[in-house]
Amino acid sequence: MEMDPRLLKKPKLEEPSAAEDGGGGGGGAGDGESEREQEEALVALIEHRTKEVQHLKQKLAYYKSQLDEAEKRLGDSQSKLGRLRSRSNGVNGGIKVEKRSPSPVQMNGTPHSRPPPLPPSSRPQLLIPALNTKTHSPAADSGSGRAAKADLIPAKAPAGVSSRAASGISSSSSPSPSQSNSGVERLKQESLSKNKVERGSFGSQEKTQKRVERKLAQKEHQDVIPSIRSRSSPSLLRFQTATVKSSQHKRKLRSLELCPANEQLFVTSALDGVVTLWQLQAKGPPTASLLSTTDCLSPKQRRWPEDLTWHPDGDSIFAAYSADGGDSQISVLNLNVSGEKKVTFLEAKPHLKGIINSINFMPWVDLCFVTGGSDHAVVLWQERGDTWNHKKVHGNLHSSAVMGISGLYQKKTILSAGADKRIIGFDLAAGRSEFKHQIESKCMSVLPNPADFNLFMVQTGAPGKQLRLFDIRLRQTEIHAFGWKQESSDSQSALINQSWSPDGLYISSGSADPVIHIFDIRYNTHSPSQSVQAHQKRVFKAEWHQSLPLMISISSDLNIGLHKVG
Repeated sequence: MEMDPRLLKKPKLEEPSAAEDGGGGGGGAGDGESEREQEEALVALIEHRTKEVQHLKQKLAYYKSQLDEAEKRLGDSQSKLGRLRSRSNGVNGGIKVEKRSPSPVQMNGTPHSRPPPLPPSSRPQLLIPALNTKTHSPAADSGSGRAAKADLIPAKAPAGVSSRAASGISSSSSPSPSQSNSGVERLKQESLSKNKVERGSFGSQEKTQKRVERKLAQKEHQDVIPSIRSRSSPSLLRFQTATVKSSQHKRKLRSLELCPANEQLFVTSALDGVVTLWQLQAKGPPTASLLSTTDCLSPKQRRWPEDLTWHPDGDSIFAAYSADGGDSQISVLNLNVSGEKKVTFLEAKPHLKGIINSINFMPWVDLCFVTGGSDHAVVLWQERGDTWNHKKVHGNLHSSAVMGISGLYQKKTILSAGADKRIIGFDLAAGRSEFKHQIESKCMSVLPNPADFNLFMVQTGAPGKQLRLFDIRLRQTEIHAFGWKQESSDSQSALINQSWSPDGLYISSGSADPVIHIFDIRYNTHSPSQSVQAHQKRVFKAEWHQSLPLMISISSDLNIGLHKVG
């Protein structure tokens, strides 16, 4: 007996509704939400890396075209030189010409109407400025400015071209001295302008390579976190008698920053708007000599720099100001330039109001710096040729002023600490916040550990618990808290700053008392392991030198302290 075909059809199952799914315990919805977040993060990451690949391809094509054009210009210059010399030989037939060094026109004793192409090994080198791992001392910049001019002067004429031909001085090599000089000068100007473009492109490429090498040479991650609070007694440091030197500033000091590329240089700034460059003396007792002073007051409101940071290459200093009154927000002090062009102000003004409290270059290969301001915003600035493009990373994750910003070493995450008592880690690749910590006191700065890349410190306004340690892998978990009792003031100033020792085991902090507090994070206590008498008034900062046994401090007594360890 045959069955009705309609009975053999697969019954249509009704799909469960979203409401039914949500009411079934939440397990499936949670998994779906997690998968969606992962998918969004991956899509964002793929987008970012696709743009990165396209950008690198464009760079490659650009450099190939530049190489072809440079080779073509080289051939044209060689041809012009050959024609010029052959013409001069014809005109000066009976005139005695002084002997000169061999040139491409008279190679092997045989004259040629056109110079033969040079072998690859003897091609003239492009005028690319040498980049030293140790930044040169810009002491001469404040005087005659010769260091700036040296960048524009070719060191030597290319191999095979006589010095007289390269300089265009010889009067016997042309029929008309005025025509010859004007022609040679025009060629020199063309060559200089072209070489400046080439030098900029290849110089930028070399700088990027240097940054990659510095990143690779960076010391490896060390597990410092397990040693926190592991000892019942501290390891005390022995400080020698400090050398105290006048800062030469007329008003209270504000910033102290050590150069990341030259261990002998550091800068200070004050409320007088002056940025002062210093050089440490390597021999004998610790001391420093003044190299230059530069007026860095903003153009409209004549405000002083609120915060400073060194360019990773060590050749310039970036300063942050205020967003009020339509004034400039960022300045660049170029140490390789003298005169009026030494300080330039960026045109962009992304912050909306209030003081820009913090500026910091990120510890990544891609050159960029970040600013945090009283408008609750965190802004990323990226180098694009000779300009700096900016974009707002976030503007509403903080409900009050952003007081401190920094970047993690191992990933593109920006840490920000705010007066709203929030600590936020923002993942740039994913385009969203990675974690948020809410504590009971306002935050004033954030500082990653130089040895353990998972550890960072936050300065707060709570007396006795000013410094907090966090692990980025733990959510809402404070590893340790320590601080000091202030005798001269009950409030914690945001101008007081801290510094990690190079091994990541000690923290130094200024204070209003005035002493420098030293904390051994391995010591199982909440108080300083030792305090160093240094100044007569409030100590704003005591920063560890990264390669020398030395600590440098600044104070409202207008002095700089140099403290040798050991």
